Amino acid sequence: MFVKRVSSDTLVIGAPAKVNLFLHVLGKRPDGYHDIESLFQAVSLFDRLTFTRLVGQPETLIEVSGAGDLPSDQTNLVTRSYDEMHRRFGLRDGLSVKLEKNIPIAAGLGGGSSDGAATIMACRLLFDLKLSAAEMATISLSIGSDLPFFFSHGSALVEGRGEVVADVELPTDYWLVLVTPNLAISTAESYARLRLPLTKSRHPFYLPRWTTLEELLSLLKGTSNDFEEVHLRSFPELGRIKDGLLDNGALLARLSGSGPTFYGLYGEAPEIEDGRVFDRDDWRVSLVRPVVLSSE
Repeated sequence: MFVKRVSSDTLVIGAPAKVNLFLHVLGKRPDGYHDIESLFQAVSLFDRLTFTRLVGQPETLIEVSGAGDLPSDQTNLVTRSYDEMHRRFGLRDGLSVKLEKNIPIAAGLGGGSSDGAATIMACRLLFDLKLSAAEMATISLSIGSDLPFFFSHGSALVEGRGEVVADVELPTDYWLVLVTPNLAISTAESYARLRLPLTKSRHPFYLPRWTTLEELLSLLKGTSNDFEEVHLRSFPELGRIKDGLLDNGALLARLSGSGPTFYGLYGEAPEIEDGRVFDRDDWRVSLVRPVVLSSE
């Protein structure tokens, strides 16, 4: 998270997107969730949230720009995160939230989860709650599986249903092009279509750090996103995006999360005005870098 204190009652948080550099689904759990093994990387595409303390009003008032169809009720993770903090800590004041939505919604980039994590951070700072990053991550898991990652350092191996987050050291000297088509892909349906492996675990990691892009690429080429094959069969447009990224010089092109965003990984900043790939008006295209996070 990137935090700027404006006054004693107001702060601004830049809530980053994430990409799944790889994603393996290991099986369904008794609690209905799925065990995963994934490498998460925070990137330089941010929602901007301005939080102001509402004295004597224990509620959230949300004003959204950039996404007209984003609800502000209990389906919004900002509201749910505040409500959880209110329940746990008996907050007497609320939050006015101006949310500038830049991360595509339901795109496999974790934008909603990042906004929820930012709200927990805002509560900690505005209400002077003595919480560590680990404690905030534990609280956040009750709201959504992807939230704990946003209290990491920005590069992490994520396991379980999202609660096991281990910081890893990765290179940051590369670029990513994110291409999000205008497709609605249900996460629940995505899981339902998977052919889950018979084995419970895959372990591509054998070191806690990879210092060069070459080492990272070598690692990633031995992994996959388990949703990708399913979605490429169902949505031919995704295949055109993947092929276009590779034709445009990407060293690797892969689905992020359960989609529909594809990322292309580049050693040097690519031209994203190339008409062969990026000439669709209904494709959202972003050029980003990996970022390091601080949750303190």
